[in-house]
Amino acid sequence: MHTVETVLLVLMLGALTGIAARYLRAIPLPLIQIALGAALSWPQQGLHIAFDPELFLLLFIPPLLFADGWRIPKREFFALHRPILKLAFGLVAFTVFGLGWLVHWMIPEMPLPVAFALAAVVSPTDAVAVSAITRRLGMPAKTMHVLEGESLLNDASGLVALKFAVAATLTGLFSWAQVTREFLWIALGGVGTGTLMGWGFAHARAAVTRRLGDVAATQMVLLLVLLPFAAYIVGERIGVSGILAAVAAGIATNFADLERSEFIAERMQAEGTWTMIESAFNGAIFLLLGLQLPSILRTVDESKHHGAWTLVGYVLVISAALLLLRWVWLQLAVRGSLRRAHRDGRMAEQPSWRLTLATTLAGIRGAVTLAGALSIPLMVDADTPFPSRDLLVFLATGTILVTLLVGSIGLPLVLRRLPQPAEAAEVREEREARIAACHAAISSLVRSQKEVNDVDADTAAQRQEMVGRITQQYRVRLELLDDDSAAASTPETRAEEAEAVRARKQGFVHELELRLACLQAERHALYGERQSHRINDASLRELVGELDMAEVALRKRLRAARQAAGLAPHGPASRD
Repeated sequence: MHTVETVLLVLMLGALTGIAARYLRAIPLPLIQIALGAALSWPQQGLHIAFDPELFLLLFIPPLLFADGWRIPKREFFALHRPILKLAFGLVAFTVFGLGWLVHWMIPEMPLPVAFALAAVVSPTDAVAVSAITRRLGMPAKTMHVLEGESLLNDASGLVALKFAVAATLTGLFSWAQVTREFLWIALGGVGTGTLMGWGFAHARAAVTRRLGDVAATQMVLLLVLLPFAAYIVGERIGVSGILAAVAAGIATNFADLERSEFIAERMQAEGTWTMIESAFNGAIFLLLGLQLPSILRTVDESKHHGAWTLVGYVLVISAALLLLRWVWLQLAVRGSLRRAHRDGRMAEQPSWRLTLATTLAGIRGAVTLAGALSIPLMVDADTPFPSRDLLVFLATGTILVTLLVGSIGLPLVLRRLPQPAEAAEVREEREARIAACHAAISSLVRSQKEVNDVDADTAAQRQEMVGRITQQYRVRLELLDDDSAAASTPETRAEEAEAVRARKQGFVHELELRLACLQAERHALYGERQSHRINDASLRELVGELDMAEVALRKRLRAARQAAGLAPHGPASRD
C-alpha cells in the first residue's frame, strides 16, 4: 500500500476508534487501538507497515512530549522536583540493575549486557500511555503531576542506559566514568538545547507580533508546531537527548506565553491545533504498536524457550518484577519526599499505601519501549547476529501489553477507594482567581467613571447607568463565588442563609443555561440566513466565530456555576 494511503488510513482509524471509545467506556482507548491494529495485521494479506524506530521517534514522540511539557503545571513541576527526579533517573537505574540481573538469572542464554538492554528498554514509563489511562480516572492532581514529570524525563535516562548496554554487547567494553560523563552531557545538553531554542523562538515571535499583532496568528502556530521537531533534530545532531530538548522547548515556550495575554486568536488556534495533533498522534502510536504484534510473535522461535507458555511466563515475571521494583523504590526513596511535600503544603494528598499502589500501577510502558527495542541492531558484526534480539523484542512488547492491562484494570479499582479531599486546591485557587478578576473589573469601572470629563448630562447619566448595571452583574458573580459569606452568621441562621445562597446559585445556573440556549438559537438563525443566501460564507464564519468564542466562555462559567451550586457538572445544556 502506498505510504500516503497508509498514513491516511491510520489517521482515519485513530479517529474512528476515538469515537468507538465514547461508547465502550469500560475499555481504555489504547487497548482498543492496539487490538484493532493487531486484527488488521494478523492475516497474511492484512495491513503490514514496516516500523522504522528512528523515523517513529522523530515523527511522533517530539510533538507529544513538547505538548506535555507545554501544558504541565510549571509551579507543581518545580515544587515536586525531588520525587520527579528520583523517579525519572533513580528508578531507571534501580530497574536496569535489578531487572537485568533477574532476567539473566531466569534466561541464562541471554547475555548479561543484553539483559541490561532489555531492562533499559522497559524501564521508562510512557507519557502518552500514562495520560491516556489515568486522565479520567480521578488520580489525585499532584500525584498526576509527579507521574507526568516522571514520564517526560525518564525516556532520556532509559534510552541512554540502552545505548550503553548495546555498546557493551557490541564491544565488550564498559566504563563507569564514561557512562557518567556521557549521561550528564546527553541530559544537560538536551535540556540546554531545548531551552535555548524555546527561548529563541519566543523572542523572535515577540519581535514579529510587536509589529504585526495577531494577524500572523496562523503562521506563528505553524512555527510553534514545527518547534519540537527542530529541537529534537538539533539535539540529536549535536549528540544530546532530542527527547529532553523537545520537553525543555515546550516548558520554555510556555513561560514565554505568560506574557502574551492579548493574542487571543493565536492562543485559541494553538489550543485547537495541539488538541488535534495529540488525538491523531496518540491514536497512530497505539495502532502502529498493534500492527507490529503479529510480526513480532512470528519472529520468536518457541522451541528454543520450551514453548509458548514459557515465553508468557517470562513476560509475566518481568512485568511483576517491574511493578515490585517500582513499589520498593517508591517506599524507600520517594515516600519521604512526598511526605515532606505534603507537610509543606506542596501536595494535598497524604502518602498512603493506596496512593503508593496507584502510583505503582501507573507505571505503564508504551510506544517508546517498543521503539527502543526495535532500534537494537540486527548484527554485532558482518557474521554475528545480535544475541537474543528477537526474544528481547518479544519480551518488551509483552511487557507493554501486561502493564497496559494491569493499569487499565487495577487503577480504577484502587482510585475508587482513595479518599477525595473536600475541595481540591485547584478548585479553590480557581474560585479565588475568579473573585480577584471580578474585583479588578469593578475597580476598572470605577476608574473609568472618574476619568470621564467634558460630557453632557445625558451622556454622563447613560454612562453611569451602564457602569451601574455592569457593576451589579459582577457583584452577583462575586456573591455566587464567595462561599464564606455566611461565616459570621449565628448557628440558627446559617442553615437558612446557606439554603438561600444555594437557591441563588441554582438560579444563576438557570440563567446561564438560558443564555446558552440563546446563543444556540442565534447560531441556528445565522445558518438559516446562509442557507437562504442572505449572507455569504465569509460573513457566516465571522459571525459564528464570535458566537463560538462566547459559547466557550459561557460553558466554562456554566461548569463552574453548576459545581458551586452542588449540581452535576454536565447538565442537559452541556455537550462536553
